[in-house]
Amino acid sequence: KAAMFGQSIGIQAGKLEDLIVTLKKGLPVSSLNKLCKHMGVPESRLATTVNIAQRTLTRRKLEGRFRPDESERVLRIARLFDRAVAVMGSEQRAQQWFQSPVKGLGRKTPLEFADTEPGAQEVEAMLDRIEDGVFY
Repeated sequence: KAAMFGQSIGIQAGKLEDLIVTLKKGLPVSSLNKLCKHMGVPESRLATTVNIAQRTLTRRKLEGRFRPDESERVLRIARLFDRAVAVMGSEQRAQQWFQSPVKGLGRKTPLEFADTEPGAQEVEAMLDRIEDGVFY
């Protein structure tokens, strides 16, 4: 469970120091597009989840990079999705799970629930329980 995830946005599992440097520099805007493709969700939906307004997203596309705090939020969702793929066994199953209301999350989808750090932690805890064979 100690694996670093970020493959869905083009981050290779490497050293933590490299990841931190990348985040401080700002993820390329293309990382959001990659994540949208992997997750099978529209850009507008993912931008809402990572709390980046449409006008801000338009500006970032011109600049080419996200700010460090925005990068961290994109990475948060990417890590959760990559973890879900590992637990569910396929990208397709992970996509389905992320977009289906879950009783244990107050009937919200994991994608909706992961829009804050505490929510993302709960989604991760749920993935741990699923991996351990506890289903909802």
